[in-house]
Amino acid sequence: MAEKTITADERRDALVEKIFADSIAFMEILGVYLGDKLGLYAAMSDGAWMSAPELASRAKVNERYAREWLEFQAVSGVLDAECDSVEDDSVEDDSAEPFGRRYRIPEGHDEVLLDRDSLAYVTPLAKQMVGLARPLPALIEAMKSGGGVSFPEYGEDIREGIEFGNRAMFVNLMGEWISAVPDLHERLSSSHSPARVADIGCGSGWSSISIAKAYPNARVDGLDLDGDSIEAARRNAASEGLEDRLSFQLRDASAPELSGTYDFAIAIECIHDMSRPVEALRAMRSLVGESGTVVVVDERVGDEFVAPGEDVDRLYYGFSVLHCLPVGMSEKPSAETGTVMRTDTLGGYAREAGFSEVEVLPVENDMWRFYRLR
Repeated sequence: MAEKTITADERRDALVEKIFADSIAFMEILGVYLGDKLGLYAAMSDGAWMSAPELASRAKVNERYAREWLEFQAVSGVLDAECDSVEDDSVEDDSAEPFGRRYRIPEGHDEVLLDRDSLAYVTPLAKQMVGLARPLPALIEAMKSGGGVSFPEYGEDIREGIEFGNRAMFVNLMGEWISAVPDLHERLSSSHSPARVADIGCGSGWSSISIAKAYPNARVDGLDLDGDSIEAARRNAASEGLEDRLSFQLRDASAPELSGTYDFAIAIECIHDMSRPVEALRAMRSLVGESGTVVVVDERVGDEFVAPGEDVDRLYYGFSVLHCLPVGMSEKPSAETGTVMRTDTLGGYAREAGFSEVEVLPVENDMWRFYRLR
């Protein structure tokens, strides 16, 4: 049977529906952002039913705004809604007096919205989305001129969104990831000669902290060029009581005095952001000398361009246009990589940096791919 031909009108109508649905989803993400930023979810964390006046009092917000936000969250399916006059908790009485209607975070949703240690905690994505939009005027000018937008221009939301968006994976999975490289696991576990680790582009430090926790004998240095991130990393290390084995430095990894001083260098989700990735990889090679180990963790994108694409590629192309490519182009010269750094692209960078082999490690992860550079 011949395939049905899709008409231009059907394509038009499908795109109208898609953009309409995407617009609703965008506003709902902003609603999650408000709930997180204003502490509204935190105020509801005990799971009890709560009215708008009660939420306003707990979270120190205006009652009318609290009511509208609660209704918005309920119609979006994020919160449950209930009325005093209704015995069945699953039924909302639309005739109820609006300020008397009560709401709660459903069981299961609390983990998504509030539990920062859970792999299901995706609320930081809302912060990232708002952070992506903040420098749009600067991005428009960059797209005209061929310039870029520096990481600090994206502000606190993008930094915190990335920090807590990745944190749960680090604290839950770091030991499992490293154990996929048996000789590295053995070296980091050694108590006779404590290993030294360089975490390149460490951000707010949770990757470094998680390595230090997984391997108590190792000494970990986090290196980054963003001052706000290093300050946050130092605070986080202090909160975990790890200052004795952790150091966070506002420093370039290519500093000559660091050459050959580490056993292991890792760069997580940052090589594609760099203006000069080959230099960064060459610096990592220098850090560990001939006997050390280099691991790069970056996006698990498809190895070929496909359109329409899978969800992961759609996500990463969005990040690329709105953030990673502009950040990478904010310094010149630039490799102009973007988020969608395929395996062969990284392989080319690695060979140019002096590595002879790029091994894809057997680590299962929906979002990231793990490489060992030899």
